[in-house]
Amino acid sequence: MSRDELPDLERLSLAEKDDLIRALWPLHVVVGHLRAEVEELQAKVRELEGKRSQDSHNSSKPPSSDGLAKPPAKPHSLRKSGQHPNGGQPGPTGQTLKQVDKPDRVLVHRPPAHCPACQCPLGKAAVVETRQVFDLPPLRFEVTEHQVLAATCACGQVCRGEFPEGVSSPVQYGPAAWAAVVHLTHHPMMPVQRTAQLMGDFFELPMAEATVLAAAKEAVVRLSPTVGAIGEALQVAEVAHADETGLRVAGSLHWMHVMATTLLTWVACHAKRGRQAFDDLGILAGFLGTLIHEGWKPYRDLLCKHGLCNAHHLRELTYLFEDLGQAWAGRMIDLLLSACHEVGEAGAPLSESRRLFFLSRYAEILTEGEALHPRAPPTGKRGRSRQSKATNLLWRLRAYTDDVWRFATDRGVPFTNNLAEQAVRMSKVKQKVSGGFRTRKGADTFCIIHSYLATLHKQGANLFHALPLTFQGQPPQPRLA
Repeated sequence: MSRDELPDLERLSLAEKDDLIRALWPLHVVVGHLRAEVEELQAKVRELEGKRSQDSHNSSKPPSSDGLAKPPAKPHSLRKSGQHPNGGQPGPTGQTLKQVDKPDRVLVHRPPAHCPACQCPLGKAAVVETRQVFDLPPLRFEVTEHQVLAATCACGQVCRGEFPEGVSSPVQYGPAAWAAVVHLTHHPMMPVQRTAQLMGDFFELPMAEATVLAAAKEAVVRLSPTVGAIGEALQVAEVAHADETGLRVAGSLHWMHVMATTLLTWVACHAKRGRQAFDDLGILAGFLGTLIHEGWKPYRDLLCKHGLCNAHHLRELTYLFEDLGQAWAGRMIDLLLSACHEVGEAGAPLSESRRLFFLSRYAEILTEGEALHPRAPPTGKRGRSRQSKATNLLWRLRAYTDDVWRFATDRGVPFTNNLAEQAVRMSKVKQKVSGGFRTRKGADTFCIIHSYLATLHKQGANLFHALPLTFQGQPPQPRLA
């Protein structure tokens, strides 16, 4: 009989059976350990494959991390299918060029003096068609010389004129020139060196990089009171959005904190990310309205009402539905989007009956998901047991149901935290362009100027008109309520 064949157990004596069990039992133990190890490795493989398939449409990764490849599937849109037809929508007037009644310059193109067919002289010509070309005038700097005159009185007293306020040096840049460099470096986020070069290319007025930095420093002095007022107004807002993002400052990791509403944007830099930063910056710690955020614990510890960003939930659910084939996640996506559209169409929170309907369906879907993803039992080791992404998401949706559905129960609470994410995005653009900030003072300068410009931009102001007034000591004030 081959050693690989199973012996006839009927012919074995009890002693031989005992010997066989003793020989096989260590192998049985080894197989059990190997089975557990294989299951653990398979779980790690699934996790790594899941991370590899994640992009901006099914996770919190930014779109810039997607690379050149397009997402494998179209992201779920908050817009309902067929809600808006293709093409221009009714209402907006658009930006199409239209002829003006009084052009700045008129060039007349006359016909020939004689008819090319019969050579007879032509009579008086009349305008039959007009075309207008919109273009920029020649761009060049303008020099204004201020001359102070003096006169001597018969009594011997010398009387002289006075230079206007702000004219303090024999040669200096004017408010429009400083406004241009501040606008370029803090709204389109151009690097300092390129901004200095562009002033020479566009206006024949090349600048040193130190001059560009000096303009920003002066803007901070003039705008700090206004940005302080923006922060105070946000502190008493009924609904506000908050977010934070990492930023390289002086070679180390700092955090850019954002608080925003539809009218206001406030940005500040701090070395810490959590509660210490909130206390030191002094805006979030005293907020008592409804704060929209992504569920990060330091936000939840604040003494205010909370609303969770459902755009993040949709991305996590999209990953579970599209990549892992979880049907309950697809139903949850449809449920949240249906409620969002219903609130949007009504322009008001859901009625009590509709709220109960959605919450009942919500609880059913959560129960279905929890049956597939039970919480991992304690391991006996220190700390909490590691849970899967699906389990953590289900726990968050269950534990903070009121905050998930705040958009459907409280007036003025949005479905997403997009306002804060849009404000954070510009600081990431600045970091990508410049690689970070060399000093903390430079980061603070960026935050103050960007807070002011982003707020005015939201309110429809012309930023380039506002900045020269700022350098003249009269910064336009945003609406705070």
